[in-house]
Amino acid sequence: MSNAFRTEHDSLGEVKVPSDVYYGVQTQRGLDNWQISGLKEPEVFIRSYVMIKRAAAKINAELKMIDSEKSHAIQKACDSILKENKHLSSFVIDVFQAGAGTSFNMNVNEVLANLAAEISGKPLGDYQFVHPNDHVNMAQSTNDSFPTAMRMSILMEHPKLLKALKRSIEVFREKAKELDSVLTTARTHLQDAVPIRLGQEFEAFADTLQKDLHRLEYSREEIEYLNIGGTAAGTGMNSHADYAKKMAVELASLSGLGLKPGKNLVELSQNMSDISFYSAALRNIALSLTKIVNDLRLLSSGPTSGINEIFLPAVQPGSSIMPGKVNPSMLEMLNMVCFQVIGNDTAVSYSTQAGQLQLNVMMPGIIFNMLFSLKILTNGLSICTERCIKGIKANEENCQRYFSDSMGLATALNTIIGYEKAAKVVKQAMAEKKTVTQVVIELKYLTADEVKKYFGSNLTRPGFISK
Repeated sequence: MSNAFRTEHDSLGEVKVPSDVYYGVQTQRGLDNWQISGLKEPEVFIRSYVMIKRAAAKINAELKMIDSEKSHAIQKACDSILKENKHLSSFVIDVFQAGAGTSFNMNVNEVLANLAAEISGKPLGDYQFVHPNDHVNMAQSTNDSFPTAMRMSILMEHPKLLKALKRSIEVFREKAKELDSVLTTARTHLQDAVPIRLGQEFEAFADTLQKDLHRLEYSREEIEYLNIGGTAAGTGMNSHADYAKKMAVELASLSGLGLKPGKNLVELSQNMSDISFYSAALRNIALSLTKIVNDLRLLSSGPTSGINEIFLPAVQPGSSIMPGKVNPSMLEMLNMVCFQVIGNDTAVSYSTQAGQLQLNVMMPGIIFNMLFSLKILTNGLSICTERCIKGIKANEENCQRYFSDSMGLATALNTIIGYEKAAKVVKQAMAEKKTVTQVVIELKYLTADEVKKYFGSNLTRPGFISK
């Protein structure tokens, strides 16, 4: 960056801005004020915001609110970002910034105004032709442009998570078929319970995620409604009467998203409940995955002192001091991702209830957490599915032993000898370190042939044992 500066002014006074940057005075104030995290808005949010500015320039020209020369200059400036992927480094505002995202909105306005000036042969900082507020921000407020960009960027990232979820469900179903003949014991209260097939466990994992996928899709529908055109408070002041509807159509065309004009722009401008509902769907996915991941870690524990019912693919050495140790690293990673998503949802929840009157000023924090959750959940699930879940194998020897040794087998005796005698079998088996089937034969409740006939995969389906 050059050492030379240009002087710009706003309503608070003059500020020196590096002469070769595309942002202006209000962005410079934001840089000076918001040295908080070093985190910047992700590209998907930047692109969503620039689409809004491009659409506004076009629609305002169609509605005779801005002349065509200015409109074309702004649109061309937008295209240098959207189509040529230039100038993304010019968006420099920290994600923890002024309430509602005013600093970021002005960052976008100033960058596009300066790009339009450069395109028109004018020096940076010359806003006589295209002004950040009067022209780039025409018929807009931070209060309708920022939440519109929030919704658009969430919808842009949504298909990636959907694809990751569908792939994980597919792999769990494939694994369920592969392991369906493997008998083991279910566990309730972390104690041996009735028999179960390993395939049934994996099919349950798949169905859990399938339900979460449906909830996610349902929550997406409300995100498609935009409050663009509501301007400062949702009333539409300083915008053409046809602007809101035309903007929704133009943004849908630009983005390829199923965007719609909001039904009540006042409501949409002040409430973040649609987005918090979507965040809750992400949290539910994280909660489900946490349970699934914890189960897989338990089932793979060992190899000599744990359950060791399944084998996980080894992805890296597990210890810097213990030779040969291999850990469930992919599952541990996904655990951490899920915990972060749950924490992000908590931040979104607190921010959602923190809106006052006609605006929720916590929007920058909300969208940071939303996009972060979408990114890490998508990537974490995808990697874990391909590098761990896909390669899971059954330890059939241990599973068979758990099935045979389980005290839960006595449950099947209830319909033959009654609960009290079945409890006696369990007590004796545990005292003498024998299996339920050994004791039931010794007590002559069943013959060896009957045990062989009745105690198999039939115990994992509805039905009764009867002589």
